[in-house]
Amino acid sequence: MSDATGPDQFTAPTPDNALRNAERTDTGPVLAADGTPLKRSLSKALRAQKLRALMLIAPLLIFIMVAFIAPIVDMLFRSVENQITSETLPRTVVALENWDPEGLPDDDTYAALTYDFVEAVERRIHTRLGSRLNYETTGMSSLFRRSGRGADDIGEDYADQFHDLNPAWEEAATWASLMGAPDWLEDASAADGAGLPFRLSVAAMETLPETADAYRSFARTVQQEDNDNPTAEEPWNSVYLALYRDLSRVDVSGYDGPQADLLAEAAAAVDGFEGLSPREAWLEVNEDWGDVDVWATIEAFSDPYTAGYFLTSIDLQLTPQGIESQPEEQQIYVLLFQRTIFMSGMITLMCVLLGYPIAYLLSNLPSKSSNLLLILVLLPFWTSLLVRTSAWKVLLQQQGVINDILVWVGIVADDNRLALINNQLGTIIAMTHILLPFMILPLFSVMKTIPPSYVRAAKSLGATNFTAFRRVYFPQSIPGIGAGCILVFILAIGYYITPELVGGRTGTFISNRIAYHISSSLNWGLAAALGSLLLALVLVLYWVYDRIVGIDNVKLG
Repeated sequence: MSDATGPDQFTAPTPDNALRNAERTDTGPVLAADGTPLKRSLSKALRAQKLRALMLIAPLLIFIMVAFIAPIVDMLFRSVENQITSETLPRTVVALENWDPEGLPDDDTYAALTYDFVEAVERRIHTRLGSRLNYETTGMSSLFRRSGRGADDIGEDYADQFHDLNPAWEEAATWASLMGAPDWLEDASAADGAGLPFRLSVAAMETLPETADAYRSFARTVQQEDNDNPTAEEPWNSVYLALYRDLSRVDVSGYDGPQADLLAEAAAAVDGFEGLSPREAWLEVNEDWGDVDVWATIEAFSDPYTAGYFLTSIDLQLTPQGIESQPEEQQIYVLLFQRTIFMSGMITLMCVLLGYPIAYLLSNLPSKSSNLLLILVLLPFWTSLLVRTSAWKVLLQQQGVINDILVWVGIVADDNRLALINNQLGTIIAMTHILLPFMILPLFSVMKTIPPSYVRAAKSLGATNFTAFRRVYFPQSIPGIGAGCILVFILAIGYYITPELVGGRTGTFISNRIAYHISSSLNWGLAAALGSLLLALVLVLYWVYDRIVGIDNVKLG
């Protein structure tokens, strides 16, 4: 049924009817000059245009990605990365999963520590883990370093008894035939160097699981670290400890692989062996291994990723019992964040109070005079930051120029000179001078665009000078104040050279602590967490500024 109200029912010409008529009479796609469809030709030209634009900005884009984005991403990753514990002590980490922090771990955990620690010592990575855990518990670094000199003796008493039982246990070939897969043993015996990577025998792995695991660590370590062949090297003492523990718990009567008779002889004799248990052996190496806090630290930081750095950044700590406050004498980071925000705000305020009149004067002087004064404003940019800061050290010290003038004028007594440096006041004075141009320049560029006729018109209508300034001039200069405040505050919150030189104990920023962890303590994880929090803080303040003032009101001219 036809639609009486449809557009085709109108006889008079309309745009819709014209389009329909064009579609009905269409004989094919519109072609370009070269014969290709116009739509395809336009798309191709548009893609070529976008590709040229991308090629033009590619160097800058690559530079930003490599020099700016990648370091930030790496910093964020380092603030939560903690794989060194699980990679250095993998068996110990697994054994600690069911540990009750009320007491010391069982002998199985100490045995796992033996296998992990001996391998870490041979690979020379145990001190790195000690340094990492020392960030959380003082003394861990020295404990790991001292233990490295005694860990390889654990299991020696059992090794001697195996040797006395049968001298074949001293032979590297005996162990290789017992633990190695048959095809690997054939290749390794004929190899000149380390040979093919060690492969375990399935029978040994099923019969002696702990020994097989310990021997595999030994074999791969001597191959990778020393380029030695396991078939020519006697195992570590820790492998004998593992063999004693396996033979004490496992029935090997069904084993019929290589060295079956030797193994049966040892299984019958181990009940008469005497030696230190793994826990006793570690306490003999260092009595601190009997401290529950040491094990609690290892357990707390055994996960590959941790929030420990961020917790430390806000004066908390991660313990087996949960999140707790740091000891009062170690709570410094929240104070540093508060001090950084307060002092950055004070510096910004001082820059506004000092910079606004200067910018007003520059914008209302004739060009010849304002340009000369503008050079004086820019002069600090052409002077080294260290030179400017060193100059303030000379000016502000108690025997410096300012105190000498105050004493000469009679404002202060000679024996009561002002403390103007190595405190918060010194940092605020020096940084206000250094950052003042960043406030003056945006203000000047905005004030220069304010027509003087507006103020004259207000005065002609009866407004006083103050009223004309408050209701006409000042509102138009607010975008410049906003731009200057953002520049000065963000620069101040990340400054560390000037506070380090003139701030003393009470005038340093959180950035000084970040620099300390990067260059001195080498605690990059904590430095990354502090930097991440500082970045988040700046973003939050930026968001608050946008909500209150409005980022659209920020202008540079």
